[in-house]
Amino acid sequence: MTSKPGPLRADARRNRERILEVAVRAFSEQGPDVAIDTIAKAAGVGSATLYRHFPTREALVEAAYRNELVRVCDSAAQLLSDHAPDQALRLWMDRFIDYLAAKQGMADALRAVVASGADPFAETLDRLGTAIGTLLRAGADAGLLRPDVDPFDVGFTLAGVALITSAPGQRERAGRLLDLLLDGLRYGAHEPVSPS
Repeated sequence: MTSKPGPLRADARRNRERILEVAVRAFSEQGPDVAIDTIAKAAGVGSATLYRHFPTREALVEAAYRNELVRVCDSAAQLLSDHAPDQALRLWMDRFIDYLAAKQGMADALRAVVASGADPFAETLDRLGTAIGTLLRAGADAGLLRPDVDPFDVGFTLAGVALITSAPGQRERAGRLLDLLLDGLRYGAHEPVSPS
């Protein structure tokens, strides 16, 4: 009988987060064959610490990708608490474009993970659909966004924007396209019904 590991101590959690952040950058910039020791050193931890968290290269790549996914999806709630729903959505769109850029940079490393039999993308569509749906519902409830939009349509549109603006120097164009998308999501919005 094995026991489930407890929550990580604060220092172990910080080490894990730092390793994942460095891993995304390393796999994106240096490709799938970057030395694990290089990642450990850049994260300020020993190789043994890295391997304690991630016993294989594939485990590290998969965890780095999933961490980015969680980060972008979980940011929707924070953005909604700090901004009007339409502005929260627009800010989230920027984060989504950055997430897709990181995913694209890690493409070769992720292909190696898939080839090993893992499925790092198993939860991707559901998580993204939930995050986008939360933002759209909040905007519709506030009368700022149209209420008839499918979250997956928005997600696929964002993926298209990311694809056509992925070349260096195209980030400004991506911002303009996201502004146009948000204007389209505002078209046909209804004023919220005030309680009588």
